[in-house]
Amino acid sequence: MINVNDLEKRWTADDQTFRRVAIYVAAVLAVGAVVFVITAIWTAQRAACLNAETMLCDTPAKTAVLVGPTVVLMLGGIGAFIQTYREWRRNKSWPIWQGAGWFLFTMMMVYLGIGGGSVAG
Repeated sequence: MINVNDLEKRWTADDQTFRRVAIYVAAVLAVGAVVFVITAIWTAQRAACLNAETMLCDTPAKTAVLVGPTVVLMLGGIGAFIQTYREWRRNKSWPIWQGAGWFLFTMMMVYLGIGGGSVAG
């Protein structure tokens, strides 16, 4: 067990913890990408969009593509923060999980910023 002093800023994460966090973040990003592809294909196949020039022809289609991956990234970030708390309670190296949570929330906000312009425009 690693003894972590919260006031001291010299945290170390063992390789196994780093690997778990990296796999978790990669899995959340992959699921978000799969959800994006599935919703994009689904919205393009709708009757309202079959004869349209673009894949995302109306506001409901754009909103579906915007909301799906956003929810995945948000839940992934919340999951990382829950794991942060669990690691902190066990006196293990928790900051790497917190970093993963903030990274996933940042990716969510970037995706919302880029996609929000598409829905609005």
